[in-house]
Amino acid sequence: MRQSWSSDAPPERCGSFPRRLRSSERERRMQYFEDIAVGSTARFGAYQVTREEVMDFARKYDPQPFHLDDEAAAKTHFGRLSASGWHTCAMVMSMVVENVSKNQQAGLGSPGIDELRWLKPVYPGDTLRCETEVLEKRVSASRPEMGLFKSRMTVRNQHDVAVMTMVSNGMIATRP
Repeated sequence: MRQSWSSDAPPERCGSFPRRLRSSERERRMQYFEDIAVGSTARFGAYQVTREEVMDFARKYDPQPFHLDDEAAAKTHFGRLSASGWHTCAMVMSMVVENVSKNQQAGLGSPGIDELRWLKPVYPGDTLRCETEVLEKRVSASRPEMGLFKSRMTVRNQHDVAVMTMVSNGMIATRP
């Protein structure tokens, strides 16, 4: 069974104001390990890549000429100023955290990623978005209050071109 969820879901409303949820309702709406289905997919995010942010990140963390200088970048296979792959990861993380917060997931962090690929350059002016698919899941053998799941993330730009993929591992609470 394929499920999908998105951060674009409208909030619960009562009249014209958002409805406050009682604690028991919040717990029912919270997404736990048991609510995740292998094969489920999600699409979320819209991150505007700016020239200023590309250069600020590069100055601090990846000061290579093709991330900092138009002329130097023009002489490379990138053809123009491009974002660091690590910056792309950081932008994706921002969208992931926003999505998990909006969708009330009982996430507990991540023990890491198994695979990371930068497929195409990310340029100032691009708009990034994420697509995920749950590949597998299991309850932790040593901590039964926690589940683990593996998912494939594909990051696409505004032209629907995949610019990055990764296979990540997530930890999430089991239902209390």
